[in-house]
Amino acid sequence: MLELDAFERNMQRMAFAVRGAGVRLRPHAKSHKCPEIALRQVAAGAVGICCQKTSEAEAMVDGGIRDVFVSNEVVGAAKLARLARLAQRARVSVCVDDAANAAELERSARAAGVELHVLVEINVGADRCGVEPGAASLALARAVAGAGHLRFAGLHAYHGAAQHLRKVSDRRAAIALATRKARATKALLESNGIPVETVTGAGTGTFLFEAASEVYNEIQPGSYVFMDADYGANDWSGFPDFEQSLFVLATVMSVPTADRAVVDAGLKASSVDSGLPQVVGRRGVEYVAASDEHGVLRIARGGDAPRLGEKVRLVPGHCDPTVNLHDWIVAVRGGKVEALWRVAARGAGY
Repeated sequence: MLELDAFERNMQRMAFAVRGAGVRLRPHAKSHKCPEIALRQVAAGAVGICCQKTSEAEAMVDGGIRDVFVSNEVVGAAKLARLARLAQRARVSVCVDDAANAAELERSARAAGVELHVLVEINVGADRCGVEPGAASLALARAVAGAGHLRFAGLHAYHGAAQHLRKVSDRRAAIALATRKARATKALLESNGIPVETVTGAGTGTFLFEAASEVYNEIQPGSYVFMDADYGANDWSGFPDFEQSLFVLATVMSVPTADRAVVDAGLKASSVDSGLPQVVGRRGVEYVAASDEHGVLRIARGGDAPRLGEKVRLVPGHCDPTVNLHDWIVAVRGGKVEALWRVAARGAGY
């Protein structure tokens, strides 16, 4: 369930936060997997959207998005062929961190008769994907720039691990290090005759730092439209006041004792990789255990105990994988359903 007023305020606050900062906003669709939301983000000023998978990008293009960046590596002939065919209908960008993958991208783009925009992903501290800054990045950028059907489009420098560092000071320090690596790599490429038109990265937890860096000129926050319990645990001093807009609406299916109730929303309704859901508006009621189809609530003495059949709102621990569990987003305003939005890229993991 999506509270539309809060959702729209979140979009407005993001647009206001980056206005005049000299950065483009390219929100990440892996948070919502919903073309209706992506279209609203573009209407609010985003230049396009990010995806993580070829099939996710297909769902967005099918839904009307014309500029998608697969901010991830795509490997394998079948997936690369699909990505290249998608570039016949939209502007498609993709990451690379290996010369062999760049060669595969070139073959696929040539076969489809398209040009793919390719960004070299550099490791700026997350120790996940990404070639190391320096000479290795230069060599890979040269390989991309020298390919006939690839266009070197810049650097991808995303520090995902920094997004959920609780202290603002820790997040700022992590992005300062990422920025130094991105700046040095950009300077190295440009001193060797390779223009770097885009340095992209950033997430909901750090985007203000990248936007102020004078290195990044594009940011990729995604969760800001929804928020979740894990992000709610961060210190947000100095950041926009993003509101919780996404909830799982559950029904109390059992009240076996005075101190325990059970809702019909368990592991198949809310992701618990970042912690259990939180119960909204119920004093003394805590969600304490999840199984496939059950969520157990502990009720403190004197707590606001729910009755059998009552609805309970839950804040998911992690919004992105929670949305991926559902077919539809129910958009609500003032307690009334205003729209149903299909989660078109649900399960798009290839």
